[in-house]
Amino acid sequence: MPDPLRLYVDAQFVSPYAMSVYVALHEKQLDFHISAVDLGALEHRAAGFSQLSLTQRVPTLLHGDFALSESSAITEYIDETFAGIALYPRDPRARARARQLQAWLRSDLMPVRQERSTEVIFYGPAGVPLSAAAHHAAKTLFQVAQALLPEGAENLFGDWSIADVDLALMLNRLVMNGDAVPKRLATYADRQWQRPSVQRWVALERPPR
Repeated sequence: MPDPLRLYVDAQFVSPYAMSVYVALHEKQLDFHISAVDLGALEHRAAGFSQLSLTQRVPTLLHGDFALSESSAITEYIDETFAGIALYPRDPRARARARQLQAWLRSDLMPVRQERSTEVIFYGPAGVPLSAAAHHAAKTLFQVAQALLPEGAENLFGDWSIADVDLALMLNRLVMNGDAVPKRLATYADRQWQRPSVQRWVALERPPR
């Protein structure tokens, strides 16, 4: 029997990083169980989870007796461990670019991430305008996305990759809040959002805010 897979995610199902791993597992057509961790109640600091997850964060993937946290590390592990659709481009330069994009989306653009949390996607608009700092960060996001996305292309690197999901989610923080986004990027984000694996995450039942 193969080692079982268990994915630990936030109890609200709004974490963009948990979503990325959830989509990756579905794209690989893997069977897995979900465990919700209540971050508001500090369950990620509790003895059981903190001993399991090295960084005490979600998502954490448990594969048999191996536990791994940090979403891009998990999606790379999934891609290298399991057969099926490729989660990353096979060309080394395109794969490196996809990883670069993932790292940048997770470490930069803080004003957008703060003022347009993923709750605007799953619970409704923020209702306040972007600050000057967030406008500047959004402009940078658009510049990077337009530079990477070829004209008329459905995906960033030819075939779909997990980086498409991550970029689409960042764009949708703005699109779904009603903020101005270049039409080409809004169309791309909407198309990526309709992917069945993404819609499975969207359809999860969430607790009231």
